[in-house]
Amino acid sequence: MADRPHQNSAETQSTRAPRSPRSPHQNHSITFSNSTTSAFLRKIKDHAPNSSQLVGLLTLLISGSILLLLTGLTVTATVLCIIFFTPLILFTSPIWFPIGAFLFVVTAGFMSLCGFGVALVAGLSWIYRYFRGMHPPGSDRFDYARSRIYDTASHVKDYATQYGGYLQSKEKDAAPGA
Repeated sequence: MADRPHQNSAETQSTRAPRSPRSPHQNHSITFSNSTTSAFLRKIKDHAPNSSQLVGLLTLLISGSILLLLTGLTVTATVLCIIFFTPLILFTSPIWFPIGAFLFVVTAGFMSLCGFGVALVAGLSWIYRYFRGMHPPGSDRFDYARSRIYDTASHVKDYATQYGGYLQSKEKDAAPGA
């Protein structure tokens, strides 16, 4: 670099093409009229988000990123646990399956017993309140059903007494020696 002769600035400027003076913000390839540009800028300004919308968007992006990171960590930890504990689970499965089946049956039995106990207490409470005259919910329907059953039974009894002799006489006609 020291061997090269130094060119002066006048020589460099004479070899370059002359420039036209223009401002740095002008673009000669695309020209707009002033009114079209101002209308376009006004539309952009009207549709621009305000500061609260920007803060909301930023909060959404940050919380979404954190949740995505936590999801990735959870999936990674789950896969690693499956990889490391699968041999242990496979070797001890003859022990775990009977224990699991026993615990399932015991838990199901206990839950059923609790459910039947609650139903029994509720039923006995309803019966106690009904016979004490406290009119529990549904007692009016129970009274209506009881009266319908009583009415039907009395109609059947009346019908049997009325037509019972008729059937017995028909039996004697069909089998006179009976």
